[in-house]
Amino acid sequence: MKKLIAFVLVTFILLISTLTLRANAADIVNGEQIFSIQCAGCHINGGNIVRRGKNLKKPALKKYGMDSIEAVISIVTNGKNNMSAYKDRLSEQQIQDVAAYVIEQAEKGWR
Repeated sequence: MKKLIAFVLVTFILLISTLTLRANAADIVNGEQIFSIQCAGCHINGGNIVRRGKNLKKPALKKYGMDSIEAVISIVTNGKNNMSAYKDRLSEQQIQDVAAYVIEQAEKGWR
């Protein structure tokens, strides 16, 4: 009986993990699409046409404390200085998706 319960539990965990990975991949794809429409005008390839040093590349994100998904979500939602707030233009899910995309691209060096 213990083996059956352990098997069911492991199977359930693996199923949830697989579904989560698929959802994350879809979120990144959605985030890329949102970025292309809403963000690339100022942040093409992770750059910044307004303030060059405050780009979306990993060293700059780290330097300015923006190297977590929570920090990116916050700035996309609320804006800061020259960065507009997007809370009235994008849903919470869209903001999370674009933040996930930005963090992933920063990790990849915006390739």
